[in-house]
Order: sequence, then C-alpha cells, then structure tokens
Amino acid sequence: MKMLPTVIANLFGKAATRNYPFTVRDNFEHARGELINDIKRCIFCGTCARKCPSQCLTVERDKTEGVWTLEFFACVGCGVCVDACPVSCLSQKTSHRPVAVERAVITLRGKMPERPAKKGTPGE
Repeated sequence: MKMLPTVIANLFGKAATRNYPFTVRDNFEHARGELINDIKRCIFCGTCARKCPSQCLTVERDKTEGVWTLEFFACVGCGVCVDACPVSCLSQKTSHRPVAVERAVITLRGKMPERPAKKGTPGE
C-alpha cells in the first residue's frame, strides 16, 4: 500500500524518458560526438590506431597513398585518438551520428605527405 501513490503518479504523470530518435535532447557544450578526420592534413603515422582503446581505427600506408578506416559501431567516443594525433587532423563534433540500422565503416584515402629534403642535399 505504500507504493500506491507512486504507482498512480507514474501512471498519470509525465514520462521520464524521451521518444528517441523522434525527440532529441540538445547536445552538451563539450560533448564528445562524431569523430572527424581532415584527411588532407593526415600524415598516416598510425598513432591514433595504436592509442585507440577500442581498436576501431586502422591506418595503412603505401608509398604514395594512405588509407584511414573507422568502424563507428566499435568507437566509444573517448577522444584518445584526438589527443594523440601529432598533426591535429582528428576532431570530434559535439553531436553524435544519427541512428543507423546497419554497420557503418568510413574509409578515407589520401596522399602521403612529401618528406622534407635532408640538410646538405643539393637544391637548398
């Protein structure tokens, strides 16, 4: 009998949850959301992949091209890769990706950066 007022209040009161994805809450100011890579600035060093605790990133290098791959379903949004990136090409939005019904894998391809000439070589 002690729970009866609580049961009645829950039956006729406002719902405690949101009808997501139809009702979406505003994002927090410093929320860590979707991972973004500015592939033009990426040097394909692989630091992000080595530091990622969920192992959702892979980086493959070739002499002329690099491939950066992200599995969104494995990413926990911790931001370790963003902090570890030496050229700051990774960033996170404050919003999350929309709801998906199938696995999403993002593959970005970019040119390998040119190495600077060594000191003492002709042409300096």
